[in-house]
Amino acid sequence: SCRAVEVEAVAADQQQQSKQKQQKQKQKQGKQQQQQKGGGKASEEAVTPKSEDFSRWYLDVVAKAELADYGPVRGTMVIRPYGYAIWESIQSYLDRRFKETGHQNAYFPQLIPYSFITKEAEHVEGFAPELALVTKGGGKDLEEPLVVRPTSETIINHMFAQWVQSYRDLPLLLNQWANVHRWEMRTRPFVRTLEFLWQEGHTAHATPEEAEAEAMKMLQVYKEFAVTQAAIPVIPGRKSRIESFAGANITYTIEAMMGDRKALQAGTSHNLGTNFAKAFNTQFVDEQQQLQYVHQTSWGMSTRMVGGIIMTHGDDQGLRLPPNVAPTQVCCCCGLLLSASLLLSPLFVVFDLLFNWKHPALLLTCVRLVQLAIANPLHSQTAHC
Repeated sequence: SCRAVEVEAVAADQQQQSKQKQQKQKQKQGKQQQQQKGGGKASEEAVTPKSEDFSRWYLDVVAKAELADYGPVRGTMVIRPYGYAIWESIQSYLDRRFKETGHQNAYFPQLIPYSFITKEAEHVEGFAPELALVTKGGGKDLEEPLVVRPTSETIINHMFAQWVQSYRDLPLLLNQWANVHRWEMRTRPFVRTLEFLWQEGHTAHATPEEAEAEAMKMLQVYKEFAVTQAAIPVIPGRKSRIESFAGANITYTIEAMMGDRKALQAGTSHNLGTNFAKAFNTQFVDEQQQLQYVHQTSWGMSTRMVGGIIMTHGDDQGLRLPPNVAPTQVCCCCGLLLSASLLLSPLFVVFDLLFNWKHPALLLTCVRLVQLAIANPLHSQTAHC
């Protein structure tokens, strides 16, 4: 019986050693596969799972996909080429839609006299904690502090007051592509930073009905972009009075649900009424030769939408992008053509690489697909990378 026990012990030991050997072999194979795929050290390249830590996952994706990096000033970001290409996709669609709806692009100064901000009471109260001020220029103290643009309602109204004289000058429909600065305390790349890129539309109208229709129309443009281009379901709605834009009568937004079950304000449209017009004396002579204040709107979408796309579509493997905003796209189609008497197997390959082959791994994948198609000419293959 003792010998039987000894034999069983030896067998168990051999079985354990065999299992350990198999596990080591699997681990070795896994590392080799990672290296072949360009993975390198898997533990260093892994993305934090979304379910484990959503904030950490988001930052990992932004960094590993090379979308953005941190700037030297706290709260700022450097948008890297791939991240900026996503923003250009957003710009391209919106700019086209703005022009289709009768708007023109313009540009206004980034430095705004502080006295402009104080003209509209609610506006200065709402933005005071976020303002960045310039007090020196050319080595000397400035006579008046200058605000680094947090938004442009004030300086644009200063110009509207000079441009609008008659009802014939209305409606005035402008859009500006610019950067803005807001001194945020808690920041996250794309979602909330001290400086960000955006577009801001500004319009002036003869009647309150026209202004309300404009605010709703531009909200619909944002909704169309979110749904058809960014593939993000959104809910359009009206903000409460306390959440409305400082100086607006009504603020409308599109809200999107992110992967952490928190809402993201993805685009806003404001009916400003006559609040800024009264502050800057922006008036016109109507058809009855009466002096009236213009009714205004402003509306905007920013690089925050890039963050929304990441948080909506990304997964534990990293970045995923809807095709309409993806900077790099490849389509390889390998198929059969039949005629009455001949069997032809031509190979059709279409490469649409927007970065001029700066993604070698993607190129190698395409080459491999072509090789497979040539090796198997009678098999119809279609691949989307």
